[in-house]
Amino acid sequence: MPSLGLLSQAILSGVFVGALYGLLGLGLGLSWGLLRLINLAHFAFAFLAAYLCYQLVTAVGMDPLATLVVVVPAFFVLGAGLHAVMARFALTPFNSLLLTFGLTAIVEAVIQWVWTADFRRMESHYGQAKFRLGELYVPVPELITLVLSVGLSLAVWAVLRHTDVGRALRAAAEDGPIAAAFGVNRRLHATLLAGTCAALAAVAGVCLALTATLAPSQIYAWVGVVFAAVMLGGLGSALGPLLAGVLIGVSEAVTMAVTAPSWAPIVSFTLLITVLLLRPGRT
Repeated sequence: MPSLGLLSQAILSGVFVGALYGLLGLGLGLSWGLLRLINLAHFAFAFLAAYLCYQLVTAVGMDPLATLVVVVPAFFVLGAGLHAVMARFALTPFNSLLLTFGLTAIVEAVIQWVWTADFRRMESHYGQAKFRLGELYVPVPELITLVLSVGLSLAVWAVLRHTDVGRALRAAAEDGPIAAAFGVNRRLHATLLAGTCAALAAVAGVCLALTATLAPSQIYAWVGVVFAAVMLGGLGSALGPLLAGVLIGVSEAVTMAVTAPSWAPIVSFTLLITVLLLRPGRT
């Protein structure tokens, strides 16, 4: 068994990783739950934003967090435009899955063409910054990810629960024709939500650039665990993916500390299968 200090550090690391899972899953869950579109391109957008952040920091010398001013509006427009195309052809959820999978492959190819398939690590003043909290070491990039994930999840939850836009989105997802009969502009609200989901992917991408080494092929490595966080947390939920992501992250970290790293991927899917068996109506 690991020491108490090692186990505590593993749990803290799991919270940080889980926050990134939740941030990646936030936009995906909203798109899936409220728009009925399974947008696999969400992961491609996150990695494209990560590479753009890397480029702006490396070539221009921008602060990594300042790149949010550039990438977030750009990806909002990109996400809204993609949704407009998908809405024009009235794609089913399954067809949206196929379309966005193809788009993901295209984005991966573009990333390889521009930045090659080599691993990239962004160098910034955040990279090695950390501080000590008792016996625990807290890395600043991971702490930034946690703060952004919690803040954005709470903000989205507040909008969905306490604003007219949020009520309109939930009503349209529940019964579109009835919502339209009461004056809800379904197309406008859906376009705004799609743009917001892409903007959330861009924020997650900046956090990826801060905390991880980038490679185009890693786009697919995040799909399984983030899907598990989304489905465990509930489709269309603002706080669910964050809570589920932290649960998965901590479970994986403790598993790696107690056994071996090779056992970690089993955890998320075991949790997912258990929930689906015990509560098949969860999603």
